[in-house]
Amino acid sequence: MKKLYDRALAAPERVFSTPEELVHSTKLTVDQKIEVLRRWEYQASEDAVALEEGMPGEETGLLRRILIALGELAGPLNLDCTGPSKQHGVPHAAIRKQSGNRNG
Repeated sequence: MKKLYDRALAAPERVFSTPEELVHSTKLTVDQKIEVLRRWEYQASEDAVALEEGMPGEETGLLRRILIALGELAGPLNLDCTGPSKQHGVPHAAIRKQSGNRNG
């Protein structure tokens, strides 16, 4: 599964068609899914910033769906812990892991 995880970290959208597909995957652990979603969230934030600053494209709702998926896996996110830049990313401190870590 390491290969799949490495590919997903590098380009989540090439391995999983949606954040929901990633959440329901049985090929990664919960910790791996959370890390992939964190990376995907950062990429989606960069896209949202570019769109906000006038670059061509359209709002897809992907960022919202990624945050919902993160919340499903880790419980409520503490979004007050985000960084100061526009594409802040979700730091580890923002993720309050639910007890009873489960795989798949």
